[in-house]
Amino acid sequence: MFTRPAAAIVPMCVLAFTAPAVLADGPFYGAPPDATHPWAVHDMNRPQPPLVKPGTFSTQDHPGRPPSDAIILFDGTPASLAKWESDKHPSQPTKWVVKNSTLQCVPGSGYIRSKEEFGDCQLHIEWAAPSKVEGTSQGRGNSGVFLMGLTEIQVLDNYNNPTYPDGTAGALYGVNPPHANALRAPGQWQIYDIIFRRPIFKDGKLLDSGSYTVMLNGVVIQDATPLEGGGGHQARSHDRPMPDKGPLKLQDHGNPVRYRNIWYRQLPARAVDGGDMGAMPPEAATAKKHQIATTLREDAAKLQGLAKLRRQMESLCYAPDAATLAESQAGVTAWIATVKQTPAGDMEAKKAEIMQMREAVNYMTHFKFFPDEFTAKSQIDTIIEGNGWKK
Repeated sequence: MFTRPAAAIVPMCVLAFTAPAVLADGPFYGAPPDATHPWAVHDMNRPQPPLVKPGTFSTQDHPGRPPSDAIILFDGTPASLAKWESDKHPSQPTKWVVKNSTLQCVPGSGYIRSKEEFGDCQLHIEWAAPSKVEGTSQGRGNSGVFLMGLTEIQVLDNYNNPTYPDGTAGALYGVNPPHANALRAPGQWQIYDIIFRRPIFKDGKLLDSGSYTVMLNGVVIQDATPLEGGGGHQARSHDRPMPDKGPLKLQDHGNPVRYRNIWYRQLPARAVDGGDMGAMPPEAATAKKHQIATTLREDAAKLQGLAKLRRQMESLCYAPDAATLAESQAGVTAWIATVKQTPAGDMEAKKAEIMQMREAVNYMTHFKFFPDEFTAKSQIDTIIEGNGWKK
């Protein structure tokens, strides 16, 4: 046990650590940042996900409620028709109509497109082919959902109506058939939930082909299908650049297909597109780690005692800095001196603090953020053994 002599004089650098404190959960837990990951595993410095209030599911009689962060493109009201325009003549209102709270194609009026433009997204859209069955193959309940106005997920009444597979409802048109035909009968509402990722090019080099993930009535029918240029009619498409944003287009193919409950949610950027989700290119990961380290050091400058020391140590896990390293080591040494002067009867109250500091110092030593010659780890272990806490 370590006790303080009655007449001991405590240096000012030690006094900063005399108040009881416990280190909070931090990066001293999972594997540290590396060349392509700017965050530690289980990193509490990583931003928390934004809160989103979920919506409700649709029924045949009533469309569901979108989630709280959805951007509404059509909600069944005549006012939401103003969010759309003629594709061929953008300055003119669309000739499609709102009927019984649905957006209905007027055959011969042409495609329509949203005034809103967006890129990577979660798109929800519900459609219904005419209940009166007319035509076969591509001539029956035909329309299409064009993300960014460039690449089509087919809309078609394929209920007991075969056609060429890469033109079936739910196909990435001209590229990939759906994995399954999960259509309801004509006249009933079909529900598409689509995850769209546009292609990414940099300096003329393809980094990501882009992809579609599509669910039809809750059944996965496209599973991260590469765009391969987005598809098209008759000719094979090939990977090509696309703009950052574009409108949603709905096709007039001569059939009075109806739509309802159209909304989308923006998706976070992929790492290859400058985002910080998942593994990142080494240069981007390094820049992000330096940004995190700078923020932590600025935060540390506003703190005192163990809170300050923790922030300084954390910052070294992201980017080295000679001054921060020296100050952190001095801080740990000062803290150990304080612990050694703690009366035996007060040691139990400091146990949690000591054990968590041991974990933090072990982490810093194990991953070489502290040099091998720094002896704090062995000193803390001696304190723990002296108090019978080793088990």
